Amino acid sequence: MSAGGGKKAILAALTANAGIAIAKFIGAAITGSASMLAEAVHSVADTSNQGLLLLGQRKAEKEADELHQFGYGRSRYFYSFVVALVLFTIGSIYAIYEGIHKIQHPEPLSTAIVAIVILVIAIGLETYSFRTAITESRPFKGNASWWRFIRTSRSPELPVVLLEDLGALVGLLLALGGVGLTMLTGDPIWDGIGTLGIGLLLGVIAIILIIEMHSLLIGEGATAAEDKLIKENLVDGDKITKLIHVKTQYIGPEEILVAAKVAIAPGLEIADIATAIDAAEARVRGAVPAARMIYLEPDLYRTDHV
Repeated sequence: MSAGGGKKAILAALTANAGIAIAKFIGAAITGSASMLAEAVHSVADTSNQGLLLLGQRKAEKEADELHQFGYGRSRYFYSFVVALVLFTIGSIYAIYEGIHKIQHPEPLSTAIVAIVILVIAIGLETYSFRTAITESRPFKGNASWWRFIRTSRSPELPVVLLEDLGALVGLLLALGGVGLTMLTGDPIWDGIGTLGIGLLLGVIAIILIIEMHSLLIGEGATAAEDKLIKENLVDGDKITKLIHVKTQYIGPEEILVAAKVAIAPGLEIADIATAIDAAEARVRGAVPAARMIYLEPDLYRTDHV
């Protein structure tokens, strides 16, 4: 996934969440709804998160230098990890605290119909943002399930936006249910229950993101399909007779480091070995364009390599 590919989804989410946050704060001030206030804080966290994702993309574009010789591609992983922490600390913990407080000390809502109208409008805007993220993700998802795409994607932004938007939509439905049941029953405890549900939902999403972004941040290898192509194209069966071992790692969302030891046919001249190595690198890059950094060590195959 290119940075530009994810940027449209990020900008759509940022625009929607900024407008929704303002509307929710107004609605919370008018109605006194805890679930509305929790959703407003949730939207502020989401808006900040989209800003962090854009910052991560910008940082990742910096050229490699003496200190960071492999470049700054992992900045996108770092800022996505920070997004998960923000979602957990600001969105989840606040909503859980507020929900428990409102359950223990329920307060009646005033003009709850205002909250209903704002929540319905917010659902429409979040649906637009979510559909944009789905549209942007489909070309990269392929035939995989959405869960597998989130688990295996080496690019962080679209999985983050997808889960955030899904959490926002479900959270809005929980808030709508809490306010609606409070109106129908006259019991404000439902507002607190809705708020608590929002907090627990955000906590689950944040934990999933923290686990996935941590894995990317410390370094993941090529996908199974990419690994197969890399191994197949390293060996030509003529000058390079066998792959002794290979290790891969994503050093950025669109850049794989490949380090391998390959067995060279006995008796080759230095110039022929160099030609074989160059050809192998070209084959791998042709099959897996993300394999931009390739380091191959020629050797003679021995049984102790097994």
